[in-house]
Amino acid sequence: MTDLTTSPKILLGITGGIAAYKSAVLARLLIKAGCEVRVMMTAAACEFITPMTLQALTGHEVHTELLDETAELGMGHIELAKWADVVVIAPASANTIGKLANGLADNLLTTVCLATDAPILIAPAMNQQMWANAIVQDNLIKLTRFGYELITPDSGEQACGDVGMGRLPEPEVLCETILAFVARRHLPQSLAGKTVVITAGATLEPIDPVRFLSNHSTGKMGYALAAACRDAGADVVLVSGKRVHLQAPQGVRRIDVGTADEMLAVCLDVCRTADVFIATAAVADYKMATIAPHKIKKTDGVDGMTLELIKNPDVLATIVKTYPDVLSVGFAAETQDTETYAKGKLVAKNLDMIAVNDVSDTSIGFGSDDNAMMVFFADKYAKTAQKLPKAPKSTIARQLVDCIALISSNNYSIK
Repeated sequence: MTDLTTSPKILLGITGGIAAYKSAVLARLLIKAGCEVRVMMTAAACEFITPMTLQALTGHEVHTELLDETAELGMGHIELAKWADVVVIAPASANTIGKLANGLADNLLTTVCLATDAPILIAPAMNQQMWANAIVQDNLIKLTRFGYELITPDSGEQACGDVGMGRLPEPEVLCETILAFVARRHLPQSLAGKTVVITAGATLEPIDPVRFLSNHSTGKMGYALAAACRDAGADVVLVSGKRVHLQAPQGVRRIDVGTADEMLAVCLDVCRTADVFIATAAVADYKMATIAPHKIKKTDGVDGMTLELIKNPDVLATIVKTYPDVLSVGFAAETQDTETYAKGKLVAKNLDMIAVNDVSDTSIGFGSDDNAMMVFFADKYAKTAQKLPKAPKSTIARQLVDCIALISSNNYSIK
């Protein structure tokens, strides 16, 4: 998930509807990602989830009244309107959407929306027939024309039993969408106009129809890089091991693959239009010489088994050779002599940059939310190694993107 160096001030508006329960999770996710969150609720919203719940989750008073006698001069709505960097209304009911589209200000939430100059994101949630109603759709068109950003609802089974469009997206999706919006507005667009291809996760090599060879990679670093590149303005293609159980960042195209051969074939295709290739995937070095057509059975009286393995293609080296003009970034996960192996790989594969981590430290690397890396550059950049101290993988990813952006723009002053 994206996180930011600053603390964006998110004013979360909650309107009436069963989907209001998701707003509690959303508030917590935003805080975990580094945002400062305040909550305002309509009277109808308080019928579905209590202000006390949101107060406990955010650590701040929840605002429900337009005229707040405890606020300075009784003008709490103006203070909130000025405080917010972004206003998010999730869920946004058909009633509130209608009020906003027609400039009504009869409660705290609608008044704040008229009084703020912060961008406003709305996430509608309602019955599928209400969503399809021409009046609702016309109101949404009005709001987008007025500058509101629309988060499209999901389709599926609804609380009323109907099936169709109108479900509020899951909190994790909402959070990622909000953070991506904030990032686009506040982070440098250092990769704008560039296409970045990233490999992530583990490949797997079949032994027989039920067994395979693989490794411990979870794909977290590659997915964090995909989000960071997207936030820097890039068009991102994520070539992912199909056993990665992560949600692809919003706006990132994910292509699932199984074996190293499949990964190479996809990368050769998508790198035709790429500017940057980042190889974070843990690609299996070997595969079976022959895949057994049926499940291999245990043999009575035989205690061992020998598997004949052959080398897999080197995905990174092949891409570098095939597309020499694509800026290439490699990754190395080592357990000893990390610097020696990383520098050797940098030269042997003719890379522009390589990042290495020591996975013998179980607090970083495979499966961890944190990482720590050393970054080395090709001699042509005349740059010394850069140390990235232990930090969340999202932070490491952003630092790596800064390095990539600098060398891709021929500005070699790594800070």
